[in-house]
Amino acid sequence: MIDDLYSSDVLRLAANIPHIGRLETPDASVRRVSRLCGSELELDLVLKDDVVTDHAIRVKACALGQASAAVLSANLRGARLTEIEQARDDLRAMLKSDGPVPEGRFAELAALEGARDYPARHQSVMLAFEAAVEAVTTATETTTRLTG
Repeated sequence: MIDDLYSSDVLRLAANIPHIGRLETPDASVRRVSRLCGSELELDLVLKDDVVTDHAIRVKACALGQASAAVLSANLRGARLTEIEQARDDLRAMLKSDGPVPEGRFAELAALEGARDYPARHQSVMLAFEAAVEAVTTATETTTRLTG
């Protein structure tokens, strides 16, 4: 059972998180911490015409949280809020209500299907996508206020 949770795909993703670091001048920065397990994630991003054009991420989490962050980080540039929200909602449904695995640019989240049977791990898996939705929403609101 533990092999399903920490599969070779999960471990490969966790070991290869792209775009690690911080941005000098992000449009939004978000820090999220899982109260349940203590996982931490910081996400900086730049938004142009409602599309993520640059980002950087820092993650302190278990392999599951790192794998989720890796999928997000590998596919975030070029994404719109609706795509990120859809991936977040699909990931949540996959984990909590036996929904299908996410599709599209975030399809590699299928590697985390084994976490379904471990509710204590769900918050860590969701952390990156919750942070991304918050960051894009914040950047959009800030841009609207400044130009509006």
